Amino acid sequence: MRKLAFLLFAFSFFCSCIPSKDLVYLQGEPLSKKEIHRINNIPYKLQVNDIIIIDIKAADSKLVALFNKKQANGANQEAQNGGGYFSGFTVDAHGNIRVPYIGEINVLGYTTKEVRLKIEGELAKLFKKAEDIFVSVKLDGIRYTIFGEVANPGPKVLYQNKVSIIDAISNAGDIALTGDKKKVEVLRLSLGGRKKFLIDLTKIEALDSEVFYIEPNDYINVIPLKQKSWGTGTTGLQSLTTIISVFTLVTSTILLVRGL
Repeated sequence: MRKLAFLLFAFSFFCSCIPSKDLVYLQGEPLSKKEIHRINNIPYKLQVNDIIIIDIKAADSKLVALFNKKQANGANQEAQNGGGYFSGFTVDAHGNIRVPYIGEINVLGYTTKEVRLKIEGELAKLFKKAEDIFVSVKLDGIRYTIFGEVANPGPKVLYQNKVSIIDAISNAGDIALTGDKKKVEVLRLSLGGRKKFLIDLTKIEALDSEVFYIEPNDYINVIPLKQKSWGTGTTGLQSLTTIISVFTLVTSTILLVRGL
């Protein structure tokens, strides 16, 4: 009886704890590669609801003022903190943006470079010295939504040109102990349709995944480990405490029944 109880105790203890190897990111030795995967370097193509920042510079400040959006003098601080939402150009449901004095330009499925060339072409029709005008177009950060076993789930935005899934998770407060780093889901809504990927963040091979670098509007789902549903604890001490409590309860119940 004692041996059976000990075996049951040991089995429950080791099964309920989360192994340390499941907690460490990017384990293993990286392979030396001369070529960078092309899939991670394909330019992003704009989608509906994306926000882009268009900056036009020229020697003539009056000319620049015609095109660049500015906050009104009476704008409140909250509006200014909104960044690109107020000063950028949002891709509407038809895939267009409205640029002052140029009108609607379709940008759906175009890269930021292609949009820049489009705007430069339109400016060339309006001004004789269009070559003196400098245009830059970029995304207003990379927006994504993360949920599941992270410290701070919800919509996020990082003002970078490129964001890895490690950056995205770190920005959400990291994965909790109850989160499964081996099966992180990435849901991607692209022009080609909806796609779902799984990435194992405990292996160094994750660096070569096509979703290691996220895209705007990605959804990241950190699935909970089975230990969370078992409710026995995530650390050795928590598991030990739970098992001792259960064992004590069972023993007390048996003694009480025998006493009756």
